[in-house]
Amino acid sequence: MAVATEPIRVLIGKVGLDGHDRGVKLIARALRDAGMEVIYTGLHQTPEQVVNTAIQEDVDAIGLSILSGAHKTLFARVIELLKERGAEDIAVFGGGVIPDDDLPLLKAAGVRALFRPGAPMGEIVEFVKGLKLQR
Repeated sequence: MAVATEPIRVLIGKVGLDGHDRGVKLIARALRDAGMEVIYTGLHQTPEQVVNTAIQEDVDAIGLSILSGAHKTLFARVIELLKERGAEDIAVFGGGVIPDDDLPLLKAAGVRALFRPGAPMGEIVEFVKGLKLQR
């Protein structure tokens, strides 16, 4: 008899003033097609809205898409809010146009993985699947 496992729950968010959502919708679809439950918050969310929704929806991970150049501030704020709310177990990953020099800073802040334009969808899906194994 097979044991049913709960699907991975992922919140996909667009924080800040960034209005580009084609890529994030493709990622949301790829994760959903891989059997995950995906909550997409839509455009122009605040870090507070994203964290509140993530906690309410009991997600395993938050994926942020940031193309506006505000990645250092927005990733840091989401991670800070998760810590304040006692939800550090929610993994944060993301993507966007992020300069090489900023990658180590974001990872040191707690961002688990960063995917830039052109990253294979399969790589993103496998990363998120791996999060469930780490819990």
